Amino acid sequence: MKLKVKKLHPDAIVPRYAHGPLEDAGMDLCAVEDAVLEPNVPRTVATGLSIELPPGFEAQVRPRSGLALKHAVSIPNSPGTIDPGYRGELKVILINLGKAPYAIAKGDRIAQMIVARYEAVEIEEGDLSDTARGAGGFGSSGR
Repeated sequence: MKLKVKKLHPDAIVPRYAHGPLEDAGMDLCAVEDAVLEPNVPRTVATGLSIELPPGFEAQVRPRSGLALKHAVSIPNSPGTIDPGYRGELKVILINLGKAPYAIAKGDRIAQMIVARYEAVEIEEGDLSDTARGAGGFGSSGR
């Protein structure tokens, strides 16, 4: 499958796999702007890119494990979903869970993007079939 990518800013970096598509599931998304993440204040960071996904596919935006472990930087709505009909700029919502401000520099890898297939469903209202679990929710399977 091919993913169409459009640079909206001359300094934008096209998403890429760090070790290639046979070894990595996620492509790196990079910042196209400098930004300071204040502790516990979510903010968007622009990538300078837009994409065209084929019908039946979504792009999931996920945190980078290194940023999370080393700097407590994450994505509060993880995974963020990019729908196939969206043509606007990709922006990543980041949050600094640490105690000190964290600086993002233009060109920094800020997230990873995974393209995945999804199934559209048709909604049917009515009674549901019975199961052994029933309505057992949180903690219903034991410790």
